[in-house]
Parts: sequence; C-alpha cells; structure tokens
Amino acid sequence: MPPANEQPSTNLPSHLDLFTIPQSFLLQIGTASILLLLITGKTTVRALESIGEASEELFRGDRLPILDFPEERETNQT
Repeated sequence: MPPANEQPSTNLPSHLDLFTIPQSFLLQIGTASILLLLITGKTTVRALESIGEASEELFRGDRLPILDFPEERETNQT
C-alpha cells in the first residue's frame, strides 16, 4: 500500500513534437525524399557514363593529329 502522505508527481510527461505531426504527413515526406534520391542517383549515373564516353572519344586515335615520323632510311643515314 502506498504511503498516505505521498505527493502527486508534478513532473508532466514529456511530449515529443514528432508525435504531434500526423503519420500520413511523415510518410509523404519520406516517400518524396526517397523518390528524389532515386531520381538523382539515376541522373548522376547517366552523367558519369556520358563523361566517360566523351573521355574515350578524346583519347581515340582517329581524333588525334597524324604525326610525321621520319622514315627508317633517313634515320639509318645519319
């Protein structure tokens, strides 16, 4: 049995602000952020692939200038 002179607790239970937001709103925010993250990821991958293809074209041989190398006869004579 509790003592008769026990005072009621004056500490109010802590209320978190998170629980005052409706769950449907939190679900909408979470869904939108995940979709945005997925779209951003796909766009980033496509951009990196196009940069990679462009760098391959840069180092491809048909785009480089043709250099005039001396023929072997000329090098043997000197």
